[in-house]
Formats: sequence, C-alpha cells, structure tokens
Amino acid sequence: MKTGIIDTSRIEAMISQLRAAATRPEQGVKGMGGAVPDGEPAARVDFASALKASLDQVNGAQRKAEDFSKRFVLGDDSVNLSDVMINSQKASIAFQATVQVRNKLVSAYHDIMNMQV
Repeated sequence: MKTGIIDTSRIEAMISQLRAAATRPEQGVKGMGGAVPDGEPAARVDFASALKASLDQVNGAQRKAEDFSKRFVLGDDSVNLSDVMINSQKASIAFQATVQVRNKLVSAYHDIMNMQV
C-alpha cells in the first residue's frame, strides 16, 4: 500500500468522472419531479415500489461502504482510505435522509389520524 504519495493520475481521473456525471442528463424515477413532455400523460408510479427501490439503494450504499472498509482493513492495495471514507459518508448521508423521510411520513400519519371526521 502506498502512503505519503499523491497520485495525480487518480485525481485527474476523478475530476473527469465528475465532469462526465455533471454533463449527463439527470436520471431518476419516472414521473417523480421530472418534466413531462407535452401531450404525454405522466407515468404512474407505485409508492411501494418507489420506496423499496430507495431503500434498496441505501442498503446497497451501506454494503458497498462495508465492503470497502473490510478490504482496506485486510490490506487490499486497490482500496484507498479516501475511497473508504467517501463511500462511508455516502452511506451515512443516504441513511440520514431515509430516517428524515421516515420521520416525515410518521408525522403525516399522526396528523391524518388526529383529523376530525
């Protein structure tokens, strides 16, 4: 494992990946927050499947972060500490966002249940 050496080729590769991602059109769940062309009806999205897809994505980020950290601890030279930390932070942010969405859903549920009929 290399230590104390700044590999400029990896930095340049990361910058080019970020630029490519910035120029790529945004991809998301159809019918949610995206512009719908004129004349076309909005695609129907099942809430349960959208929620499951989001939870699967968060789970995948957590598994990837755990895999990177295990590989780093075991001494795999192909895994840098920066990769481990970035994936760990991505997983943490995704989980925190999921918890916030859950809290909002629970709050909305309580508001609906307390409404007078």
